[in-house]
Amino acid sequence: MTREEACALLDGPREVAVAKILELAHKAEQWDRQSAPDADPLQPSATIASFQKPAAPRRRRKPGRKAGHHGACRPVPQTIDAQVEHRLETCPDCGHPVGPAVRSHTRLIEDLEPGTVKTHAHTVHGHWCGHCRKIVTPTVTAALPRATLGLNLVIYSAWLHYRLGISVGNLVTILQQLFGLRVSAGGLTQSWIRLGETLAPYGVQLEQAIRQAGVLHADETGWRVNGTTHWLWAFCTEDLAYFRIERRRNAAVVLAVLGEIFDGLLVCDFYAAYNAVETWAKQRCLFHLFAELRRVDQRNTSIPWRDTRRRIQRLFQDAIRLKLRRPELEPSVYQRRKRRLHQRLDELIATSFQDKDAMRLVKRLGNFRGELLTFLDHDDLPPTNNRGEQEMRKPVLTRKVCQQNRSEAGAETHALLLSLFRTGELQGHEPLAFVRRLTEAAIAGKPLELVRPAPAAQAA
Repeated sequence: MTREEACALLDGPREVAVAKILELAHKAEQWDRQSAPDADPLQPSATIASFQKPAAPRRRRKPGRKAGHHGACRPVPQTIDAQVEHRLETCPDCGHPVGPAVRSHTRLIEDLEPGTVKTHAHTVHGHWCGHCRKIVTPTVTAALPRATLGLNLVIYSAWLHYRLGISVGNLVTILQQLFGLRVSAGGLTQSWIRLGETLAPYGVQLEQAIRQAGVLHADETGWRVNGTTHWLWAFCTEDLAYFRIERRRNAAVVLAVLGEIFDGLLVCDFYAAYNAVETWAKQRCLFHLFAELRRVDQRNTSIPWRDTRRRIQRLFQDAIRLKLRRPELEPSVYQRRKRRLHQRLDELIATSFQDKDAMRLVKRLGNFRGELLTFLDHDDLPPTNNRGEQEMRKPVLTRKVCQQNRSEAGAETHALLLSLFRTGELQGHEPLAFVRRLTEAAIAGKPLELVRPAPAAQAA
């Protein structure tokens, strides 16, 4: 509002002026809620953390075309590139020999092959089983049940989206330009959700395997589901990766995944949610501690702080160097130096400091006293949570490109498929072929064993 407009408003009727002032006050209040207290009004939205942005209003429009408009469905293919017959010799339920086919139906399945799209007509013959007294049919594993998009197409596009971070819109363009296949964004996302429902038993296997891991890394980062703040949790080992997208960022998620007692070694940061679970031992990430020291250096240059900082950094750097030199040291020498490091840590915690930052950091060391040098007692335990942090790199890139998820079902699918693709990579498999084998087994009703037993943690 300009100065002239404000003067004209004040000179006019009182009721009009009051209503206009209340309207402007309401808009200002909304702006204050949406903006951080110290935010720059010219700051681009992309530079603001996702958890600081307001949640977008929920969409309540019914899916599909508007009333009065013609519906849309996949057109029937004009050409058929291959004919595949499915017959049975024995009943899949009881193993009894079956007679000749008594009925048949044809499914048209469009699937990807390198550089081209081929449509296969799968004629499924039904056979009468005299033992079961019913008509039985073979299982078609080339596509999901009642689907017209083949497994290669669905799994390939899911890998590009969930693992590599290509947006759904770009995927539609890629499929059309490179393969001449017309598919909608909604058709792809619905296919991925159905793929996730088919692969759901493997998510249960992964969660059970994570609970039996010898050394487990855990981390979390911000996420969005339809504009609402959620959190992406990662629990990983050397050959397993398990992701979950949850509305909460508290101990309830950790307890739901690991249970109240975790019989293994847990590597995590200093977040208090991990305190709720009882473990054989915990190792707090020392990299987070070093990062906190650098952050304090940017605002505190006093001599007391620099002295305390030097003591903390030297202590844990000496501990890391001792762990690296362990193979070349005699066991007695290693144990003597380890005891000396524990003594230095106890002396540091017992020292009184006047600097507030030094007091705060030393208090943290005291709170986590038994979880800072655990890596010195175990051969396979690192001093940092680097594995957990690295597992978050690809999801964070996807978060910047794809706007996360638009529904809870999409979030569940994202977490499950991301877990399976990454687990296949960690186990040395080609991820697309790995997930295809799992899917075919799940369609046939015989899920494969996804994980192998994890070795128990070895103490020094």
